[in-house]
Amino acid sequence: MNAKASNAKHDADPPATVDAPNAGSGADRAVERRAGPLAFGRAIAVIAAAGLLVGMIVGPIVSGHPALAADPSAAPEHTVTVSGTGDVSVAPDVADVVIGVMVQKPTVTEAQSGAAASMSAVVAAIEKTGVDAKDIVTVDLSLNPVYDYSSSGSVPRLVGQQFTNTVEVTVRNLNSVASVVDGAIAAGATSIGGITFRLNDPKAVEAQARQMAMADARSKADALTSAAGVSVKGVATIVETTSQPTPVYYAGAMDAAKAQSVSTPIETGTTDIVVQVTVSYLIG
Repeated sequence: MNAKASNAKHDADPPATVDAPNAGSGADRAVERRAGPLAFGRAIAVIAAAGLLVGMIVGPIVSGHPALAADPSAAPEHTVTVSGTGDVSVAPDVADVVIGVMVQKPTVTEAQSGAAASMSAVVAAIEKTGVDAKDIVTVDLSLNPVYDYSSSGSVPRLVGQQFTNTVEVTVRNLNSVASVVDGAIAAGATSIGGITFRLNDPKAVEAQARQMAMADARSKADALTSAAGVSVKGVATIVETTSQPTPVYYAGAMDAAKAQSVSTPIETGTTDIVVQVTVSYLIG
């Protein structure tokens, strides 16, 4: 009986395989395992927040934009904007003449050959007037088929080829402009596209017109500011436009026989150099 009771008591007692210190260490490890991911996540959040703060501070500096808004208490600049014009009329010293030949033949080869012969004669006549070869420039070459549309309702009939050759001639001696035109027409030119008169070097005249334009603008600004009870303190911006107005043209073709008997009248007139400025003046 005693032996059996003793054995039953031993069987009922739980096995003493874990002591108190070891149990405490296991609990700590469990807490650490639970706290590990949370601590890691907090670290990431802190780093991200720090990066965002650095970006907000450094970003505007790197990009060249101020991090802070402009001082709202700063007074804005006051300006008045006016325009001024300077116009100087001078005698031109150069003429640009557009001269062309047009030949129509049954075939492309014949049209090209005829136009080449005509233009060669025209260029030779121009050079005889004293124009340098470097001042004769080809500006257009064209070849176009010619059709007969006279038969209504039927397919147009090809009847030939038209070849056009055009040159621009710079005439530096204005006294020879009429001779250039007359000589070209007599040699076979079929069109005079136009004559433009201009200054070869307008810089000095432009400088004069620019001074006049600025004086005109300042005069207007002074009148406006005086009426407003303020005065001009400086210049904020200046915008300039320079031009030579529409030139004189002589257009069309002349009968060769008439050109030989009567010289073409050429009037050079004057050339206007115009400078316009738009100026914003600081006022106060």
